[in-house]
Amino acid sequence: MRRKTRTPPSPLPQRHGVDPVRVRLPAAGAWATVREHLVERLSGAGTGVVDGMFDAGLVVGADGRSVPPDAPFVPGMFVWFHRELPAETPVPFPLEVVHRDEHIVVADKPHFLATTPRGAHVAETALARLRRELDLPALTAAHRLDRLTAGLVLFTVRPEERGAYQTLFRDRLVRKEYEAVAPYDSALPLPRTVRSRIVKERGVLTAREVPGEPNAVSRVELVEHRTDGAGPLARYRLLPGTGQTHQLRVHMTALGVPILGDPLYPEVTGPVPAGDFRRPLQLLARGLEFTDPVTGVEHRFRSGRVLAAWASYDRWAAGTYDGPSGGQ
Repeated sequence: MRRKTRTPPSPLPQRHGVDPVRVRLPAAGAWATVREHLVERLSGAGTGVVDGMFDAGLVVGADGRSVPPDAPFVPGMFVWFHRELPAETPVPFPLEVVHRDEHIVVADKPHFLATTPRGAHVAETALARLRRELDLPALTAAHRLDRLTAGLVLFTVRPEERGAYQTLFRDRLVRKEYEAVAPYDSALPLPRTVRSRIVKERGVLTAREVPGEPNAVSRVELVEHRTDGAGPLARYRLLPGTGQTHQLRVHMTALGVPILGDPLYPEVTGPVPAGDFRRPLQLLARGLEFTDPVTGVEHRFRSGRVLAAWASYDRWAAGTYDGPSGGQ
């Protein structure tokens, strides 16, 4: 039986709530040195960037010592370094903690704030913010919300317990409730359960429905509707039974009532400039319910946010709504 290699602890501290990058060298390859491998692996950063990291002693081994650029390539070796943080526009909305104990943190995330570091969003993410603000460097996310979706996110305090909470989501033992504002269609019979097969291809912005065995299930309920300057609008309760990428957005579009403020569905619009926080997607993770796998406590959490297009459509459309919880 093949023994699993133990990952050494990071020799570098976090910076701005962001973990250092850890790279494990492949088991085989034609690289003569660690530098050669990193130049190829980080080709998008450019050779000069990698050489600058080595020259500054920023690439370190498990012992915390700088790795010289001519260090020989050793299969399975671990090295660490801090990525160059991108210039990020701060998301000017509050990240509210609705629950905290020794095992979990539940936060009410605003629109436009990514859950975890990825791509151009690194330090300006919910995870990095909470690590800094709560002084919890070991905090990790048990699941993720899309950057454009607001609402409840569960984080774990102890790394050794993260798997237990992630298993809840994997095994669909968490009851998730969402709220959305979208057009009202009197001819659309609700409530109903939507079932379809959704695929999301790497490098493609949108997910799509295809023929085949359903892998996405959503319950759609009408909460209330009204007619104002925007025409017929409705507030919907959405209960996902599965967790496919963009599932609720795809299903609402398929029903003919796409969620307001969606830049991808039913069609992809032009990219929004950095720092433009107007007209957020009107989708909110309203509730989380589950039995705590560590303590056995029955948890029921609710977001206190108000979707702006329902509170004041005209002001949301004009990008001037500044109501409860940071104008979301």
